[in-house]
Amino acid sequence: MRQEQTNIFSGVDWVMVFLYLILVGFGWVNIYAASFSEDNTSILDFSTKYGKQLIWMLLSIPIIIFILFINGKFYERFASIFYLISIVSLIGLFVFGTEVNGAKSWYRFGPVGLQPSEFAKVFTAMAIAKLLSDRKYNLDLIKNQIKAFIIIFLPALLIAVHDAGSAVVYLSFFFVLNREGLTLTYIILGIVAILLFILTILFGVKILIISVCVFISLYLFYNIYRNKRFLRFNWMKVTAMYFVAVSFIFAVDYAYNNLIQPHQKDRFEVLLGLTDDTKNIGYNSNQAIQTISSGGFAGKGFLKGDRTQGKFVPAQDTDYIFSTVGEEWGFLGSFIVIVLFMVLLFRIINRAEQHNNKFGRIYGYGVASILFFHLAINVGMVIGLLPTVGIPLPFFSYGGSSLWGFTLLLFVFIKLDAHKSYDW
Repeated sequence: MRQEQTNIFSGVDWVMVFLYLILVGFGWVNIYAASFSEDNTSILDFSTKYGKQLIWMLLSIPIIIFILFINGKFYERFASIFYLISIVSLIGLFVFGTEVNGAKSWYRFGPVGLQPSEFAKVFTAMAIAKLLSDRKYNLDLIKNQIKAFIIIFLPALLIAVHDAGSAVVYLSFFFVLNREGLTLTYIILGIVAILLFILTILFGVKILIISVCVFISLYLFYNIYRNKRFLRFNWMKVTAMYFVAVSFIFAVDYAYNNLIQPHQKDRFEVLLGLTDDTKNIGYNSNQAIQTISSGGFAGKGFLKGDRTQGKFVPAQDTDYIFSTVGEEWGFLGSFIVIVLFMVLLFRIINRAEQHNNKFGRIYGYGVASILFFHLAINVGMVIGLLPTVGIPLPFFSYGGSSLWGFTLLLFVFIKLDAHKSYDW
């Protein structure tokens, strides 16, 4: 058996490290621009947000070194323990959590706050990789699918109680499951459910039920025309299709009108064009869109974005940091940022496919899926294609928990990737 080299940097993929450094560095530049004040111009003013972010960036260095120092087998061996710790930390929020911006999602240690949901994603990715990498694990079996769903949705449900938006990211694990053999049926059903949800809001229950029933009936008549025996053997399936579709529409209508919070309903209605609100619920999104569009092709230049400097966009250094990129660096800068993310994602997937060890490959897909979901939802939210859900842009948004969570997520994979040449 070959022994792992003692040099912690041996085998490290420097392309991924380089992309990480560029994204984090450029992210800090935009946090500086978004929180800049003429009264505080010193980069080393640690009372400012950009000063605090610089501290968290510097503290990321020992975290990275520690991750690379640990043997790669360690992460697989203790994946279940890490997952259980993350579940306990999420449960603990109900008793010891501190409320910030309406969400009880933080632990407060003096002046420092930590958001366990940012780390729970990492440990869930490890737990899923641990489960699916078992040689005896067959994802075709319903009972094994249920096990995977429990691992994914348990932390998601605990997070959704305090912050429903952050829980959406856990849907990204369905890409991982699909890569490992889960049928596309689940993803297709998810897409259909989203479409029915939107159509129910737009057209109401009666019109949509009639439309769905007509569609199913046409599907039925088409199959009967092609195969006269279709109805004889599939009438139960057809009945189930009617029942499930109608029940889901009624459930969506009830939940939308009775369970969803008023501010969440307002966001959906603004997004779908049912109401025109640019001063209250739709204010953030409207200001972000105007800020991005004002940047033009090449942007207004660093610290020259009048809307960014005027603080027109709320949370412009956290959830709406991409609006700062759009105004000061323009379409060109925004395009480059997205390209850098896509290169990183393709690099992760490419390296994951080279793993002989299933744990490393599956975890790599988990990393790529989480990063992609964050990127797509955050950018979509900022440009007005998706409702505001409070999801940070990886490596860009202000916050120590976010930065450390994504750093841990990526560098554990970098370590596993560096270790893939050694026997497991």
